[in-house]
Amino acid sequence: MPSTASTFSDLVRSRRSVRGFLPTPLSPSDIRGVLEDAQTAPSNCNTQPWTVHVVSGAERDALSGHLLKADEEGRFSYDFTFDYADFGEGSYLDRAHQHAAILYQALGIPRSDRRARKAAARENLAFFGAPHIAFLFMPTFGDGVRAAGDIGMYAQNFLLALAARGLDGIPQTMLGFYADTIREHLGVPKELKLLFGISFGTADVTAPANSFRMGRIPLEQSVVLHGTPGVLDGQ
Repeated sequence: MPSTASTFSDLVRSRRSVRGFLPTPLSPSDIRGVLEDAQTAPSNCNTQPWTVHVVSGAERDALSGHLLKADEEGRFSYDFTFDYADFGEGSYLDRAHQHAAILYQALGIPRSDRRARKAAARENLAFFGAPHIAFLFMPTFGDGVRAAGDIGMYAQNFLLALAARGLDGIPQTMLGFYADTIREHLGVPKELKLLFGISFGTADVTAPANSFRMGRIPLEQSVVLHGTPGVLDGQ
């Protein structure tokens, strides 16, 4: 029998973001189980600041249509800023560019084909074909950083709970570019801010966008040890 540690290590290292799903809906018991697992996430002062809207079926299709129309008309509504320029010049921007290059190469889209790149980006608004989407909303306590961090931990629980069941998901920043459209469709009050959404279901293993895995930087580039010998020796 594998140890709990090795089982968790295998799970967390096998999880990946999926950009092509089968349309088959998940069972209610699987969705509830994922939500129950996600609900165990830690939060600052146990505030549990997440409000999660799960959208499926005809509601999912209608919302996708509204999002695609908002994109066509340039009706962006950000609760939180996003700009590649904010990454600065250096490693963060380099990683973002590398991510895009690997994705578009897998899709067979050259850098010069802006129309095809735009069409690929719009697949976010069709949820990459996933049958379900979870939208993660948050209140704004102070500058919002604490609540956003808590929701990040909730989202990781959610994604690992999917992986533990042989299911898949992808957190999508782009869905947050249309916060007002989503709030209006779902009847969400203005004081709740949309951080991002997670499309989820079963991966389509034949989809070109699922043919690669993104790497991670070495520990030496992200971890600084203080009085903790032996951890990075020989690496």
